Amino acid sequence: MTRTYVDFIERLSRLCGVLSALLLIFAMLVVCEMIVIRYILRAATIWQTEAVVFSATAAIFLGAPYVLMTKGHVGVDVIQMLVKPRTRLRMERTGALLGMVFCITMVVATAIHLYEALEGGWTTPSVAAIPLWMPLAPMLVGLLLLSLQYVAELIKLAGEPT
Repeated sequence: MTRTYVDFIERLSRLCGVLSALLLIFAMLVVCEMIVIRYILRAATIWQTEAVVFSATAAIFLGAPYVLMTKGHVGVDVIQMLVKPRTRLRMERTGALLGMVFCITMVVATAIHLYEALEGGWTTPSVAAIPLWMPLAPMLVGLLLLSLQYVAELIKLAGEPT
């Protein structure tokens, strides 16, 4: 059962990693389009800045589970390299547990914020007046998947010998 869970979450994390890459490509293309519109055609850009910011933000949050799964985050492991393997495993378990607690806290806070944005009809202060639920939804999904990926990491760490 736990292996099935880990495999499922890792497939979701990979899918989110691909989606994250596509969002960054989209943001890059919009920036190029915005440069052409502004500086070559001398026309106004309305939606482009927010599209880039929201796409990049969504890419960060949706890509986080993949980064955790592949251990692609930047870390300083000097202390881990100096300690015994048993202590290193304890440190990894503690770090994963604390990371999961933080992410669950952020899931709750983001869900409350998203609910308030939906109920209040909040929009961006720009001319485009984009509804704020649009950038908040990927944040919530990404943090939720990151929490689930931390559970998968804890399951994997629990299977390692002490």
